[in-house]
Amino acid sequence: MRFLSIYKTAETGVPPTTEHVAAMGKLIEESMKAGELIATEGCLPSAKGARVRRAGGKVTVTDGPFTESKELVAGFALLEAPSKEAAIEMTRRFLDVAGDGECEIRQIFEAPASGPHTSAERAAALRDQFVTP
Repeated sequence: MRFLSIYKTAETGVPPTTEHVAAMGKLIEESMKAGELIATEGCLPSAKGARVRRAGGKVTVTDGPFTESKELVAGFALLEAPSKEAAIEMTRRFLDVAGDGECEIRQIFEAPASGPHTSAERAAALRDQFVTP
């Protein structure tokens, strides 16, 4: 199963230390070699970003920084895990290195790999994955 781990933390405006970058690099390398980590990236400060919102048919764009937010998305990881519990454990190891913040873990929809897929078949597969046992 694949999971998206979205890392949120307070924006400090202070770049990471050399030691922090090295520790994160080691964790990333080990996780990729173990086949647990598919992809990961960190985000630059919100001052370099924008929020695009659609409500009631109207689109608004707000340029960063987003000072009104307590926590912002600071990065993500795409994980390969046999279960949600395993993805949680991987995320705990990440937070041990990253420090304060939280990660939202979301399972990724995966369409069946074999056979022809109509829109109706894909929709049925998606509905099946939304059901919580």
